[in-house]
Amino acid sequence: MAQQARAIKTRRAILESAASVFAERGYERTTIGEILVRAGVTKGALYFHFASKEDLALGVLDAQMLDEPLTPQPIKLQELADQAFLLAYRLQHDALVRGSVALTLDSGAVSVDRAGPFRAWIDQLSDILTVAKARGELLVHVDVTDTAELFSGAYAGIQTMSQILCERNDLTHRVSVMLRYLLPSICTPALLSSLDMSEGRARQLGVEYDARKLRREGA
Repeated sequence: MAQQARAIKTRRAILESAASVFAERGYERTTIGEILVRAGVTKGALYFHFASKEDLALGVLDAQMLDEPLTPQPIKLQELADQAFLLAYRLQHDALVRGSVALTLDSGAVSVDRAGPFRAWIDQLSDILTVAKARGELLVHVDVTDTAELFSGAYAGIQTMSQILCERNDLTHRVSVMLRYLLPSICTPALLSSLDMSEGRARQLGVEYDARKLRREGA
């Protein structure tokens, strides 16, 4: 168990270091040597976990996927809002997630499937919206795929603007505004007042997320 825990810790350190270097220098200019120095590990340790720089980049990109499951909500659209708030929290508090998003938007990373995280999140959002539609939460004209793609694209733009303007310090507020303008265009009026799109909801989700991670890592 101790050896496994060390391996998990080493892999995480390599990913965090790679994410930081990718974000600072771009994928093409980053070398394995720079990542080794930043992570403080041997070349053998790195190649034990990752076969190549491309494989390492794919590991960094995977960090965008939510590592703790969302708590199911009585109204499915609340889970859509919660997804957005949790990603904002992780972007503000997790360097690996920030590096992952930077790599996704790095046009120089031509050898890496940067579309993967977008497709994966669109699929997650589509699943939520499909259930919401089956439950009668969506207006009749709403197309699930179009809405998932719009939501994902709008989020990408908002977080990029927040990063440029203030290092994402206002990202929670911007996400709350996006939700308050977007969800009324897809949600049935009877349910709209029951959705929590406030910054207080975002803070609550962040506390719960950290608590679940601590319990998992201490298990």
